Amino acid sequence: MTDASSLALARPEAPLPAGRRSHLVMDPAPRVAPAPAGNMSAGRPFLACACFFSDNIFVGRYGLHVRYQDEGQLRRDHGQVLRERGCRSEEDFSAVLREDSFLAPEFLEIVRYCTSPGAHLHGLLRYIESFSDKRIYRLPVFTQEFCQAFVDELENFEQSDMPKGRPNTMNNYGVLLNELGMDEAFITPLREQYLQPVTALLYPDLGGACLDSHKAFVVKYSLHEDLDLSSHYDNAEVTLNVSLGKDFTEGNLYFGDFSQDPTPVPKYVEIEHVGAQGLLHRGGQIHGALPIASGERWNLIIWMRSSTIRNQLCPMCNKKPELVEAEGFGDGFTESLEDDAPETVNLCTLW
Repeated sequence: MTDASSLALARPEAPLPAGRRSHLVMDPAPRVAPAPAGNMSAGRPFLACACFFSDNIFVGRYGLHVRYQDEGQLRRDHGQVLRERGCRSEEDFSAVLREDSFLAPEFLEIVRYCTSPGAHLHGLLRYIESFSDKRIYRLPVFTQEFCQAFVDELENFEQSDMPKGRPNTMNNYGVLLNELGMDEAFITPLREQYLQPVTALLYPDLGGACLDSHKAFVVKYSLHEDLDLSSHYDNAEVTLNVSLGKDFTEGNLYFGDFSQDPTPVPKYVEIEHVGAQGLLHRGGQIHGALPIASGERWNLIIWMRSSTIRNQLCPMCNKKPELVEAEGFGDGFTESLEDDAPETVNLCTLW
């Protein structure tokens, strides 16, 4: 259960398939629109209270507003009232959690497996869909209800006159989720508690067990705006791309080589977007999106980063990172003493 449930790139090595543009590196620096004066108070931006993500969540089945932090807190604070209103069995209580969870039950089952004793890659692959040998995986992530509510909120934000930064120089339409206050209360717990157990098994060599920062944004494709996305690779160790909706046709993703291991004649694999489901792939996997033919599509993108990995080599310039100050998570680099680095064992891979 969560508050979120109530949300009212360089030249290609070979010719790309038809409709696909040249290979570019996605620029992580957004261009921020100037802030309208009406949204500022004495030069200060308006903010949101973190309680939006935990308080006043409505459980429609029992007509009750609750506060939710975790299952134990819900039982302690609201168990008696829920029982009085008909929530009397464990099955009833589990249904409450499922009803208001923004995560798909199938995804929660995947996470339970990944956090169980003895979990391993081959066992995980029984729960998710794997594509070719490029280490691309599809899995359910959110409920359809959450996706609809999320898109509704994004559209409200897009239509407002609030200042907006764009995700990167390749997408003209989208929303940076930190501007909506969703990093700390939504994306960070999603990454740490749910995605990291999965990526630890899928991508141990890329720091999948210690993804300690991210950049999260939503991109929008429609006939009168951005139709497609040129070939590129991400400033991330691991990327999650979730199709939030709405109704659309065509617009498949395509994947080529790994950026650090190109071949003379790349082979591409084309993958269809499925609503409420996500694609996990290596950030360095060259990819793009074909044009949509009709409708409108919103995608949640989470670039997940491991400072343990990228502190050694910047994935964008392939050099030792030259660090400069940045806001928030920056680009995921951290300052560390050389003496702190393990000499022979990368603890990050020992998940």
